[in-house]
Amino acid sequence: MSKTVRDYIRSIADFPHEGIVFRDVTTLFADARGFRMAIDQLLHPYAGLSFDKVVGLEARGFILGGAVAHQLSTGFVPIRKKGKLPGAVISEAYQLEYGEAVMEVHDDALRAGERVLIVDDLLATGGTAEAGIKLCRRLGAEVIGCAFVIDLPELGGRKRLEEMDMPVHALCEFDGA
Repeated sequence: MSKTVRDYIRSIADFPHEGIVFRDVTTLFADARGFRMAIDQLLHPYAGLSFDKVVGLEARGFILGGAVAHQLSTGFVPIRKKGKLPGAVISEAYQLEYGEAVMEVHDDALRAGERVLIVDDLLATGGTAEAGIKLCRRLGAEVIGCAFVIDLPELGGRKRLEEMDMPVHALCEFDGA
């Protein structure tokens, strides 16, 4: 039986806190066949669509987004945690389980009317992706979709993004947090 993307993902109990099962995609990235499969499957629903940039969310979204952008011969734009980008940026705050975080993008990274795809490894509550969508939209870009390797449906991220009229594509799901 052939492997699926899910088969390449390692689960680590009690990381980063007791009771959490961490879904580790570094094992997927380390396997040439698994990584290629993930990139191909992330691209599949967007075949035939035109867009200008791929946006990757910090940090594992940089790895995936860079590979997707390369395959599509588009530019790549990183959205980073506050304080990591040089130059002029715009910021978007979002809620974490215990507090608030801020994502930033260069204020000239996207132009009005550009069509973009947002890529990340994991969709949990959707806060990071929502901040990324808002940043892209504030720069005038049209976000055509969000692609993830993993969806944790119990945490509600997909519903949150779909309520923003955002199409969501995920390669696999895992139960629990």
